Amino acid sequence: MASAAEILRETAHRPFPLPQGAWVMRQSWDELLFAHWKVPFNRLRPLVPAELELDTYEGDCYVGVVPFAMRHVRPRYAPSVPLLSHFLELNLRTYVKDTRDRDSQAGQGGVYFFSLDCNNPVAVEVARKAYFLPYYNALMKMSKVNDEVHYQSVRIHAGEPQLKFQASYRPIGPVFHSQPGSLESFLTERYCLLLTSGGTIKRGDIHHPQWPLQVAEAKIQTNTIGDKYGFDFSSEAPILHYAQHVDTVEWPLR
Repeated sequence: MASAAEILRETAHRPFPLPQGAWVMRQSWDELLFAHWKVPFNRLRPLVPAELELDTYEGDCYVGVVPFAMRHVRPRYAPSVPLLSHFLELNLRTYVKDTRDRDSQAGQGGVYFFSLDCNNPVAVEVARKAYFLPYYNALMKMSKVNDEVHYQSVRIHAGEPQLKFQASYRPIGPVFHSQPGSLESFLTERYCLLLTSGGTIKRGDIHHPQWPLQVAEAKIQTNTIGDKYGFDFSSEAPILHYAQHVDTVEWPLR
């Protein structure tokens, strides 16, 4: 795991400067699949808070399903704890802008999460209460055979439907870094999350090295993770990218 100082030295790829203030958390993310589908603007607009503007690429909106493993999750100055710091996550997301002030970082694009499934009940509780994020308890498994990742998730959160995701995926090309202005950059190079709570926009900043992307292939056996929002992921093939690992630092919500 790279040190925070090493991570923070590499900033040329960021679309906007590092945030002010001290970072508060470390995380490593492993074995990621970025699976993206186009979703019509009019279909997506009612599902995202009105305070946030939908971010588009050449006029198109995208929704992503991203399974991965979280490792070494810990607050600053604290060690990682195996039972609390290592778990799986599956998020359903789209891309938005906070344009209250177009001349500041607030006008930059970020990630809006519809849901984040996780197999660590403590992480779910903390994220829901402290970060206002829509985390849900799930039963999840991940294994890797040679270069192929096998991933399963079933939501078991009280009062929620049992939404499922099951897939096998692997990289099929060399590592590359996305170019500014490319679709790959739009879908992956995101350095903040945006959400609303009580009508107030909140922003959580993050930093990591540029994504070491690879073109991927995936066999998605089950994907009902978007059913709650009416997303039909069976109508077209997704855009697929893989990233093996990245180390991150996070700032508090503001």
